[in-house]
Amino acid sequence: MKHGILIHEPDDDVGVAVEDLAAGAEIGVITLEGKPVGTVKLINDVPLGHKVAMRDLTSGKDVIEYGRVIAVAIQGAPRGSHVHTHNIKTKRWTA
Repeated sequence: MKHGILIHEPDDDVGVAVEDLAAGAEIGVITLEGKPVGTVKLINDVPLGHKVAMRDLTSGKDVIEYGRVIAVAIQGAPRGSHVHTHNIKTKRWTA
């Protein structure tokens, strides 16, 4: 199984594509420490460096990466979908 998605923490909602990924592919997910944590079937093409939903994200849900909230879903994103500025909004600069 090819590992093409990197996650920082096992419970993260999103992982990062480590290469361009094609819709329909079954891609392995691995932690920073190199521990395999399963697979995800891609719904969309995902460019290198972009995020992939590791679980279904509903609109209004906080999005976890690095073990902490990084964004809020502004549109639903099912498991395996491309996650980027079209469906999440950063919480970095909000108080």
